[in-house]
Amino acid sequence: MKVFIFNSARCNGCYNCQIACKDEHCGNDWSPYARPQPDTGQFWMKLNETVRGNIPHVRMSYVARMCQHCDDGPCMAACGVDGAIYKRDDGLVIIDPKKCSGCMNCVDACPFGAIYYNKDLNLAQKCTGCAHLLDRGWTEPRCVDACPTGALKFGEESEFGDLISTGQPLIAGLDFKTRAYYHNLPVDRFIAGTVYDPAALEVVIGATCTLTGEGETYTLETNHWGDFWFKGLKPGTYSLTIEANGKSKTIADINATKDVGLGDIPLE
Repeated sequence: MKVFIFNSARCNGCYNCQIACKDEHCGNDWSPYARPQPDTGQFWMKLNETVRGNIPHVRMSYVARMCQHCDDGPCMAACGVDGAIYKRDDGLVIIDPKKCSGCMNCVDACPFGAIYYNKDLNLAQKCTGCAHLLDRGWTEPRCVDACPTGALKFGEESEFGDLISTGQPLIAGLDFKTRAYYHNLPVDRFIAGTVYDPAALEVVIGATCTLTGEGETYTLETNHWGDFWFKGLKPGTYSLTIEANGKSKTIADINATKDVGLGDIPLE
C-alpha cells in the first residue's frame, strides 16, 4: 500500500511540488483517473507557508497538503454514487470522473480541503497520486519526483517503517487512517530575542536566560549575536529572566500561543 511522507524541516519552500502537479494535470486528460485540472483555483498538491515569530526573529515553515488517501475516509462515505470514489489496490483513492455526479458532498466532507469542484466539468477533483504514471512504471508521482531536498517521499508502506512509526497525521484525533505521514510539523512554539547593553550599545554575549512556564524550566545563554532561541515549547504563557554582569531583567506573561520574537531587549 502506498504512502506519502513529508518532513517540514527539510522543505525549503521551492514550490516545485505544487508547480509539477500543475504541469502534469493542467490541460491533460488522464481518464479514467482524472480530467484536466483547471489552470487556476485548484491545487491538488498545495504548499502552505507560515511566517513564524516577529521581525527580526522569524522562521518560515512549509507544509505540503494533498489528498491523504484515507482508509474509509469521509469522502467515500459522503458520496451518493456507488463506485464514484474508490480505493485502488495500492491504496490510492480515486474519484471516477465518469461516475461523479458533481453533488459536492465529498468536497464538504473532506477535513483537509483537498477536494475541489470543477464547475465547468461538473465534477469533484483531487490528487490521484499520479496513478496514470504509476501504471506506466513510474515509482513516484510528479510532486515527489520534483522535490530537490527529499522533504516529500512516496512509496510502499514496507519501505518507510521508521518514518511511519515516528510520523503523525496532518490532523490529529481523526477516527480513520490517513496514508500521509508528517514530520516536524510547526506545532511547537519558540520564544526568541536579542539582549543588548544600552550604555555600551553592544549585544550581551553569554547572558543567562531562564524561561519558565507550562510546568517546565529552560535555561540557555545568548550567542555571539546576543540572541537566544527557546524552541520546542508547548503553547502557553511563560516568564523570562535574563541575567548578566550583575544586571537582571524579567519579562512576565509572554503569550506563546503563537511563536514570539521579543526583538531587542535592553539589559539595564
